[in-house]
Amino acid sequence: MQKLIILAFIGLIAQLVDGSLGMAYGVTSTSLLLMFGIAPAVASASVHMAEVVTTAASGISHIRFGNVDKEVVLKLIIPGSIGAFLGAIFLGSIPGDLIKPYVSLFLLFLGIFVIYRFLFKFNSQTKVSKQKVSKKQLLPLGFIAGFFDATGGGGWGPIATPVLITSNKMEPRKVIGSVDTSEFAIAVSSTIGFLLTLGWTQVHFEWVLALMIGGIIAAPIAAWLVKIIPTNLLGTFVGGIIIITNIRTLLGVINVSETISIITYSLLFSLWLVAIIMVLIKLKRNKTVSS
Repeated sequence: MQKLIILAFIGLIAQLVDGSLGMAYGVTSTSLLLMFGIAPAVASASVHMAEVVTTAASGISHIRFGNVDKEVVLKLIIPGSIGAFLGAIFLGSIPGDLIKPYVSLFLLFLGIFVIYRFLFKFNSQTKVSKQKVSKKQLLPLGFIAGFFDATGGGGWGPIATPVLITSNKMEPRKVIGSVDTSEFAIAVSSTIGFLLTLGWTQVHFEWVLALMIGGIIAAPIAAWLVKIIPTNLLGTFVGGIIIITNIRTLLGVINVSETISIITYSLLFSLWLVAIIMVLIKLKRNKTVSS
């Protein structure tokens, strides 16, 4: 019972982060299940089954708060669903950990770029480009994000969100809302793929239910937060989440000592905190000037 309560709490925190930053539900939840000794494929299957419900709740909340670009959602779900289904089938035979480090390295650099952009290049007075994200960009993005989401236990948000944010063609809150809303279809496709390869008996349904409950509670709160958080502060949060979640994978691959890991995390958290403080100072300064 205690384990289920902890899982529900993790589901709540994971959805709160995912719903407000457009990523990290799968990464957080899957990491926890792996700590309990669950096989990668079973852990990913359990998380994606829970996400069928949590992403639906999150999507409804984001639509209600006006955080969704329906055109982008429609263009993402078909290639994303295909990629997720194939990724789930793929993971049934080949461990996702084999390719996850390469994705993490790419995302690490992307996270650094996101923070740089919103910390030094972002101007709150600058309007988002009038150009729309093209179908040619969304189709491969959806497929790749969906595939890695299924194989790595999480990846739809960490891949799709920063790419769309750095394009400067959508408001960050609409990027997050659209990515979260489209994730429902990806979760359904992944679940079908896992059930075909693993079967029902391999899924821990009590764990799935616990993750669902926590996620449902957090969904509307997260959708509200993304609407009120300033754009550059939100972008800095996103960049930090990308860096922290992916450096963990890379440190595990090269098998560094605990001391080096602690030093690395401490340094990154300190730099992230400095970046957030700098953004807050800029926001306060701009507010003073405008008033």
